[in-house]
Amino acid sequence: MPNRNPLPPLPALVATVKTRFLAADLTHPALFDSPAPAFPPNASNPEVKEVKLTWDIPVQVLDIENLSRSKWEQVEELEAVARGEQTKGRKVIRLPIGEEEDEFAVDGQTAQQTANGTDRSGLQGRGPAPLATTVNTASKTSTHRLVLQDCKGQKLYGLELKRIDKIGIGTLNIGEKIILKRGAILARGTLLLDPATCIILGGKVEAWQKEWVEGRLARLREAVGADNRNTR
Repeated sequence: MPNRNPLPPLPALVATVKTRFLAADLTHPALFDSPAPAFPPNASNPEVKEVKLTWDIPVQVLDIENLSRSKWEQVEELEAVARGEQTKGRKVIRLPIGEEEDEFAVDGQTAQQTANGTDRSGLQGRGPAPLATTVNTASKTSTHRLVLQDCKGQKLYGLELKRIDKIGIGTLNIGEKIILKRGAILARGTLLLDPATCIILGGKVEAWQKEWVEGRLARLREAVGADNRNTR
């Protein structure tokens, strides 16, 4: 911290440290003064039926997948949004772009932006159509699978055992920080996530988020092609 007189107030210092931590790569060797808690040995071993974490572990999100929807369904939706279209029921509607009026009628009903400036499907009022790769269609019954990384670079899948509202494509960022609480269950190499043991801290790593968003449609198309080849 550069010499300053007087020093910034403590809340400002804490906020600065928190912001930098949430935007950092947990695997950076200079981030922690002492060894930080990490996944236990043989955490990825599928032969280990079930163990509970004995300490809190900070992790970061490297990937997120909605298992409740087929990859092809997600491809079709992203392509439609990229064209400036979206469906409501059986009807295809054109999304407002630029300075066009930010409300429109579908089947006799008018859809308006919400009080916080965000309308249906996360679209920003009076703004351009969103990137196709940031659409959030998570529902109360969706199940997501994450790729989580600890400070040592070890990676594990995290699977929603119970729905966590903050987890969803378009709401959870790549590089976002999570605390896995003591008692979280690790079963056959997969972390079982629930609201009691999975605490979302926020943040993101800008470069990772940008790369993930821009490449999502291509990855889904590739996965669909691989699935088709495997079924032949």
